[in-house]
Amino acid sequence: MKKSLLWIMILVLSISMIAAFSLSGCKEEAAEEEVAEEEEEVAEEEEEETELIKVGIVNLPPEESGYRQANVEDMNNVFSQANGYDAKQTNTGENSEQIAAATGYIRDGVDYLLISAANASGWDDTLKSAKDAGVTVILFDRAIETDPSNYQTALLSDMAYEGNTAVDWVLDLGLDEINLILIRGQLGSAAEIGRSAAVLEADEAGELTIVADGTGGDTWSLEEARKVVEAAIAANKDFNVIYAQNDGMAQGAVQALEAAGISHGKDGKVKIIGFDFNRFALRNVQEGYWDADMQCNPRQAAEISEWIKSGNLPSGITYQEELLVDTETITDEIIEKWGINDDPGKGVITR
Repeated sequence: MKKSLLWIMILVLSISMIAAFSLSGCKEEAAEEEVAEEEEEVAEEEEEETELIKVGIVNLPPEESGYRQANVEDMNNVFSQANGYDAKQTNTGENSEQIAAATGYIRDGVDYLLISAANASGWDDTLKSAKDAGVTVILFDRAIETDPSNYQTALLSDMAYEGNTAVDWVLDLGLDEINLILIRGQLGSAAEIGRSAAVLEADEAGELTIVADGTGGDTWSLEEARKVVEAAIAANKDFNVIYAQNDGMAQGAVQALEAAGISHGKDGKVKIIGFDFNRFALRNVQEGYWDADMQCNPRQAAEISEWIKSGNLPSGITYQEELLVDTETITDEIIEKWGINDDPGKGVITR
Protein backbone atom coordinates (compact mmCIF):
# COMPACT_ATOMS: atom_id res chain seq x y z
CA MET A 1 0.00 0.00 0.00
CA LYS A 2 2.76 2.37 0.97
CA LYS A 3 4.68 1.49 -2.20
CA SER A 4 1.61 2.16 -4.33
CA LEU A 5 1.12 5.53 -2.67
CA LEU A 6 4.76 6.35 -3.26
CA TRP A 7 4.50 5.51 -6.96
CA ILE A 8 1.36 7.61 -7.28
CA MET A 9 3.15 10.59 -5.70
CA ILE A 10 6.12 10.13 -8.02
CA LEU A 11 3.80 9.96 -11.03
CA VAL A 12 1.94 13.12 -10.00
CA LEU A 13 5.21 14.96 -9.43
CA SER A 14 6.53 13.90 -12.84
CA ILE A 15 3.38 15.03 -14.59
CA SER A 16 3.59 18.39 -12.80
CA MET A 17 7.21 18.89 -13.81
CA ILE A 18 6.47 17.99 -17.41
CA ALA A 19 3.59 20.44 -17.48
CA ALA A 20 5.75 23.14 -15.94
CA PHE A 21 8.50 22.61 -18.47
CA SER A 22 5.98 22.63 -21.34
CA LEU A 23 4.42 25.84 -20.10
CA SER A 24 7.84 27.42 -19.71
CA GLY A 25 8.80 26.33 -23.24
CA CYS A 26 5.61 27.78 -24.65
CA LYS A 27 6.24 31.07 -22.88
CA GLU A 28 9.83 31.19 -24.17
CA GLU A 29 8.68 30.35 -27.69
CA ALA A 30 5.99 33.03 -27.52
CA ALA A 31 8.51 35.54 -26.22
CA GLU A 32 10.95 34.68 -29.03
CA GLU A 33 8.18 35.07 -31.61
CA GLU A 34 7.23 38.43 -30.12
CA VAL A 35 10.83 39.64 -30.27
CA ALA A 36 11.14 38.43 -33.88
CA GLU A 37 7.96 40.28 -34.82
CA GLU A 38 9.21 43.46 -33.19
CA GLU A 39 12.57 43.19 -35.00
CA GLU A 40 10.77 42.64 -38.31
CA GLU A 41 8.62 45.71 -37.72
CA VAL A 42 11.74 47.80 -36.92
CA ALA A 43 13.46 46.51 -40.09
CA GLU A 44 10.42 47.41 -42.17
CA GLU A 45 10.31 50.87 -40.65
CA GLU A 46 14.04 51.34 -41.32
CA GLU A 47 13.56 50.13 -44.91
CA GLU A 48 10.78 52.66 -45.38
CA GLU A 49 12.97 55.40 -43.95
CA THR A 50 15.86 54.48 -46.30
CA GLU A 51 13.76 54.02 -49.45
CA LEU A 52 15.90 54.67 -52.51
CA ILE A 53 15.41 57.87 -54.48
CA LYS A 54 14.50 57.04 -58.08
CA VAL A 55 16.55 58.98 -60.63
CA GLY A 56 16.62 58.82 -64.42
CA ILE A 57 19.70 60.29 -66.10
CA VAL A 58 19.74 61.22 -69.79
CA ASN A 59 23.30 61.87 -70.89
CA LEU A 60 25.60 61.77 -73.90
CA PRO A 61 27.82 58.74 -74.61
CA PRO A 62 31.26 58.51 -72.97
CA GLU A 63 32.76 57.97 -76.42
CA GLU A 64 31.87 61.56 -77.32
CA SER A 65 34.95 62.98 -75.59
CA GLY A 66 37.23 62.72 -72.59
CA TYR A 67 35.01 65.28 -70.89
CA ARG A 68 31.91 63.14 -71.39
CA GLN A 69 33.67 60.00 -70.17
CA ALA A 70 34.48 61.79 -66.91
CA ASN A 71 30.95 63.16 -66.66
CA VAL A 72 29.26 59.78 -67.18
CA GLU A 73 31.54 58.15 -64.59
CA ASP A 74 30.83 60.97 -62.13
CA MET A 75 27.07 60.44 -62.49
CA ASN A 76 27.40 56.67 -62.01
CA ASN A 77 29.61 57.04 -58.94
CA VAL A 78 27.44 59.57 -57.12
CA PHE A 79 23.97 58.31 -58.02
CA SER A 80 24.60 54.81 -56.70
CA GLN A 81 22.58 52.50 -54.47
CA ALA A 82 25.20 52.91 -51.76
CA ASN A 83 24.41 56.64 -51.77
CA GLY A 84 20.67 56.04 -51.51
CA TYR A 85 19.67 56.11 -55.18
CA ASP A 86 17.91 53.79 -57.58
CA ALA A 87 19.35 55.38 -60.71
CA LYS A 88 19.52 54.46 -64.36
CA GLN A 89 21.54 56.33 -66.99
CA THR A 90 20.95 56.41 -70.76
CA ASN A 91 23.86 57.61 -72.88
CA THR A 92 23.21 58.56 -76.51
CA GLY A 93 24.09 61.40 -78.84
CA GLU A 94 20.78 61.21 -80.72
CA ASN A 95 18.27 63.80 -79.50
CA SER A 96 15.31 61.57 -80.47
CA GLU A 97 16.75 58.67 -78.46
CA GLN A 98 17.35 60.95 -75.49
CA ILE A 99 13.74 62.16 -75.61
CA ALA A 100 12.50 58.56 -75.80
CA ALA A 101 14.62 57.64 -72.78
CA ALA A 102 13.33 60.63 -70.80
CA THR A 103 9.74 59.68 -71.68
CA GLY A 104 10.41 56.16 -70.40
CA TYR A 105 11.79 57.44 -67.11
CA ILE A 106 8.75 59.68 -66.65
CA ARG A 107 6.50 56.67 -67.28
CA ASP A 108 8.50 54.65 -64.72
CA GLY A 109 7.72 57.25 -62.08
CA VAL A 110 11.19 58.52 -61.26
CA ASP A 111 11.47 61.19 -58.60
CA TYR A 112 14.09 63.18 -60.50
CA LEU A 113 14.95 63.43 -64.19
CA LEU A 114 18.47 64.72 -65.00
CA ILE A 115 19.19 65.80 -68.58
CA SER A 116 22.28 66.80 -70.54
CA ALA A 117 20.74 67.34 -73.97
CA ALA A 118 22.40 66.41 -77.26
CA ASN A 119 20.52 69.26 -78.90
CA ALA A 120 19.28 72.41 -77.21
CA SER A 121 15.88 72.38 -78.94
CA GLY A 122 12.93 70.00 -79.23
CA TRP A 123 12.38 69.28 -75.53
CA ASP A 124 9.24 71.29 -74.68
CA ASP A 125 6.67 68.47 -74.83
CA THR A 126 8.87 66.08 -72.83
CA LEU A 127 9.59 68.61 -70.11
CA LYS A 128 5.90 69.51 -69.83
CA SER A 129 5.05 65.81 -69.50
CA ALA A 130 7.53 65.50 -66.64
CA LYS A 131 6.05 68.52 -64.94
CA ASP A 132 2.51 67.12 -65.28
CA ALA A 133 3.67 63.81 -63.79
CA GLY A 134 5.25 65.50 -60.78
CA VAL A 135 8.80 64.61 -61.84
CA THR A 136 11.45 67.14 -60.84
CA VAL A 137 13.64 68.04 -63.84
CA ILE A 138 17.27 69.07 -63.34
CA LEU A 139 19.42 70.12 -66.29
CA PHE A 140 23.16 69.56 -66.07
CA ASP A 141 26.13 70.61 -68.18
CA ARG A 142 24.09 71.86 -71.16
CA ALA A 143 21.17 74.26 -71.39
CA ILE A 144 17.91 73.56 -73.19
CA GLU A 145 16.04 76.21 -75.17
CA THR A 146 12.75 76.15 -73.27
CA ASP A 147 10.70 78.21 -70.86
CA PRO A 148 12.40 78.17 -67.41
CA SER A 149 9.13 76.95 -65.88
CA ASN A 150 9.68 73.61 -67.65
CA TYR A 151 12.49 72.60 -65.29
CA GLN A 152 13.26 73.08 -61.62
CA THR A 153 16.96 73.94 -61.73
CA ALA A 154 20.11 73.67 -63.82
CA LEU A 155 23.80 73.25 -63.03
CA LEU A 156 25.55 74.25 -66.23
CA SER A 157 28.87 74.88 -67.84
CA ASP A 158 28.76 78.49 -69.00
CA MET A 159 29.47 77.87 -72.68
CA ALA A 160 29.11 81.53 -73.65
CA TYR A 161 31.61 82.49 -70.93
CA GLU A 162 33.98 79.78 -72.18
CA GLY A 163 33.72 81.09 -75.73
CA ASN A 164 34.17 84.73 -74.73
CA THR A 165 37.16 83.92 -72.52
CA ALA A 166 38.84 81.82 -75.22
CA VAL A 167 38.30 84.44 -77.93
CA ASP A 168 39.61 87.20 -75.65
CA TRP A 169 42.75 85.11 -75.22
CA VAL A 170 43.08 84.75 -79.01
CA LEU A 171 42.63 88.50 -79.56
CA ASP A 172 45.25 89.24 -76.89
CA LEU A 173 47.94 87.14 -78.61
CA GLY A 174 49.30 90.28 -80.27
CA LEU A 175 49.32 88.80 -83.78
CA ASP A 176 49.40 91.25 -86.69
CA GLU A 177 46.41 89.45 -88.13
CA ILE A 178 44.45 86.45 -86.95
CA ASN A 179 43.55 83.82 -89.53
CA LEU A 180 41.64 81.16 -87.65
CA ILE A 181 40.42 77.62 -88.29
CA LEU A 182 37.21 77.02 -86.35
CA ILE A 183 36.55 73.38 -85.50
CA ARG A 184 33.09 73.08 -84.00
CA GLY A 185 31.62 70.29 -81.96
CA GLN A 186 28.16 68.82 -82.55
CA LEU A 187 26.20 71.47 -84.42
CA GLY A 188 23.23 72.78 -82.45
CA SER A 189 24.48 71.60 -79.07
CA ALA A 190 24.69 74.14 -76.28
CA ALA A 191 28.47 73.69 -76.13
CA GLU A 192 28.92 74.34 -79.83
CA ILE A 193 26.58 77.33 -79.82
CA GLY A 194 28.26 78.97 -76.84
CA ARG A 195 31.84 78.33 -77.96
CA SER A 196 31.17 79.41 -81.54
CA ALA A 197 29.24 82.61 -80.84
CA ALA A 198 32.19 84.72 -79.71
CA VAL A 199 34.32 83.60 -82.67
CA LEU A 200 31.58 84.45 -85.16
CA GLU A 201 31.04 87.85 -83.54
CA ALA A 202 34.78 88.62 -83.66
CA ASP A 203 34.88 87.60 -87.33
CA GLU A 204 31.91 89.82 -88.12
CA ALA A 205 33.55 92.71 -86.28
CA GLY A 206 36.74 92.30 -88.33
CA GLU A 207 38.84 91.36 -85.29
CA LEU A 208 39.82 88.03 -86.84
CA THR A 209 39.18 86.06 -90.03
CA ILE A 210 37.74 82.56 -90.10
CA VAL A 211 39.55 80.91 -93.02
CA ALA A 212 38.04 77.44 -92.48
CA ASP A 213 34.94 76.37 -90.56
CA GLY A 214 34.39 72.67 -89.96
CA THR A 215 33.08 70.21 -87.37
CA GLY A 216 34.20 67.18 -85.47
CA GLY A 217 30.77 65.68 -86.12
CA ASP A 218 28.24 64.37 -83.62
CA THR A 219 30.97 62.61 -81.67
CA TRP A 220 33.37 65.59 -81.63
CA SER A 221 35.91 63.24 -83.12
CA LEU A 222 39.65 63.57 -83.48
CA GLU A 223 39.53 62.06 -86.96
CA GLU A 224 36.96 64.51 -88.31
CA ALA A 225 38.87 67.46 -86.85
CA ARG A 226 42.06 66.25 -88.48
CA LYS A 227 40.25 66.18 -91.84
CA VAL A 228 39.18 69.82 -91.39
CA VAL A 229 42.81 70.92 -90.98
CA GLU A 230 44.07 68.61 -93.73
CA ALA A 231 41.55 70.17 -96.12
CA ALA A 232 42.64 73.68 -95.14
CA ILE A 233 46.28 72.75 -95.73
CA ALA A 234 45.46 71.14 -99.10
CA ALA A 235 43.60 74.32 -100.12
CA ASN A 236 46.67 76.42 -99.22
CA LYS A 237 44.75 78.35 -96.56
CA ASP A 238 46.95 80.75 -94.59
CA PHE A 239 46.15 80.28 -90.90
CA ASN A 240 47.88 80.91 -87.59
CA VAL A 241 45.27 79.92 -84.97
CA ILE A 242 43.29 76.70 -84.48
CA TYR A 243 40.27 77.04 -82.22
CA ALA A 244 39.10 73.47 -81.51
CA GLN A 245 36.06 73.08 -79.31
CA ASN A 246 37.34 70.08 -77.38
CA ASP A 247 40.70 68.54 -76.56
CA GLY A 248 40.28 65.49 -78.77
CA MET A 249 39.62 67.65 -81.81
CA ALA A 250 42.59 69.87 -80.93
CA GLN A 251 44.68 66.70 -80.88
CA GLY A 252 43.43 65.74 -84.34
CA ALA A 253 44.26 69.21 -85.63
CA VAL A 254 47.79 68.95 -84.26
CA GLN A 255 48.25 65.56 -85.91
CA ALA A 256 47.45 67.18 -89.28
CA LEU A 257 49.99 69.93 -88.61
CA GLU A 258 52.65 67.41 -87.59
CA ALA A 259 52.07 65.37 -90.73
CA ALA A 260 52.44 68.51 -92.86
CA GLY A 261 55.53 69.71 -91.01
CA ILE A 262 53.84 72.90 -89.76
CA SER A 263 55.15 74.18 -86.44
CA HIS A 264 52.73 74.87 -83.59
CA GLY A 265 52.58 75.82 -79.96
CA LYS A 266 54.59 78.33 -77.97
CA ASP A 267 57.42 78.73 -80.48
CA GLY A 268 55.50 77.70 -83.59
CA LYS A 269 53.55 79.33 -86.38
CA VAL A 270 50.12 78.03 -85.40
CA LYS A 271 48.59 78.73 -82.01
CA ILE A 272 46.44 75.92 -80.56
CA ILE A 273 43.58 76.25 -78.08
CA GLY A 274 41.39 73.38 -76.92
CA PHE A 275 38.60 72.93 -74.37
CA ASP A 276 37.83 70.58 -71.47
CA PHE A 277 41.00 70.26 -69.32
CA ASN A 278 41.91 66.67 -70.09
CA ARG A 279 45.22 65.93 -68.41
CA PHE A 280 46.95 65.07 -71.67
CA ALA A 281 45.88 68.46 -73.07
CA LEU A 282 47.12 70.34 -70.03
CA ARG A 283 50.47 68.54 -70.30
CA ASN A 284 50.65 69.59 -73.95
CA VAL A 285 50.13 73.20 -72.86
CA GLN A 286 52.73 72.81 -70.13
CA GLU A 287 55.26 71.44 -72.65
CA GLY A 288 54.51 74.27 -75.08
CA TYR A 289 53.12 71.98 -77.82
CA TRP A 290 49.75 73.69 -77.41
CA ASP A 291 49.16 77.25 -76.27
CA ALA A 292 46.01 77.23 -74.12
CA ASP A 293 43.13 75.15 -72.82
CA MET A 294 39.75 76.29 -71.55
CA GLN A 295 38.16 74.44 -68.66
CA CYS A 296 34.77 72.75 -68.77
CA ASN A 297 34.17 70.99 -65.45
CA PRO A 298 32.40 67.60 -65.76
CA ARG A 299 31.92 67.08 -62.01
CA GLN A 300 28.35 68.13 -61.33
CA ALA A 301 26.81 65.05 -59.72
CA ALA A 302 27.90 65.72 -56.12
CA GLU A 303 26.38 69.20 -56.03
CA ILE A 304 23.14 67.98 -57.60
CA SER A 305 22.99 65.16 -55.05
CA GLU A 306 23.42 67.66 -52.22
CA TRP A 307 20.48 69.65 -53.58
CA ILE A 308 18.32 66.51 -53.74
CA LYS A 309 19.25 65.20 -50.29
CA SER A 310 18.68 68.60 -48.66
CA GLY A 311 15.34 69.03 -50.38
CA ASN A 312 16.39 72.58 -51.14
CA LEU A 313 16.79 72.83 -54.91
CA PRO A 314 17.61 76.30 -56.20
CA SER A 315 15.50 77.69 -58.99
CA GLY A 316 16.94 78.83 -62.30
CA ILE A 317 20.50 78.35 -63.52
CA THR A 318 23.70 77.91 -61.51
CA TYR A 319 26.94 78.17 -63.46
CA GLN A 320 30.15 76.41 -62.50
CA GLU A 321 33.37 78.38 -62.13
CA GLU A 322 35.84 77.75 -64.95
CA LEU A 323 39.27 79.01 -65.96
CA LEU A 324 41.63 79.26 -68.91
CA VAL A 325 45.30 78.33 -68.73
CA ASP A 326 48.12 78.95 -71.18
CA THR A 327 51.83 78.22 -71.28
CA GLU A 328 52.48 81.10 -68.85
CA THR A 329 49.90 80.17 -66.22
CA ILE A 330 49.75 76.35 -66.25
CA THR A 331 51.06 74.59 -63.11
CA ASP A 332 51.26 71.05 -61.76
CA GLU A 333 48.82 72.08 -59.04
CA ILE A 334 46.21 73.12 -61.61
CA ILE A 335 46.67 69.86 -63.51
CA GLU A 336 46.35 67.82 -60.32
CA LYS A 337 43.28 69.68 -59.05
CA TRP A 338 41.31 70.27 -62.22
CA GLY A 339 42.62 67.84 -64.84
CA ILE A 340 40.21 65.10 -65.89
CA ASN A 341 40.78 61.50 -66.98
CA ASP A 342 43.91 59.98 -65.48
CA ASP A 343 45.63 59.11 -68.74
CA PRO A 344 49.30 60.06 -68.41
CA GLY A 345 51.13 60.25 -71.67
CA LYS A 346 48.26 59.41 -74.03
CA GLY A 347 48.02 61.83 -76.91
CA VAL A 348 51.01 63.95 -75.88
CA ILE A 349 52.96 65.10 -78.93
CA THR A 350 56.69 64.57 -78.63
CA ARG A 351 59.30 66.03 -80.93
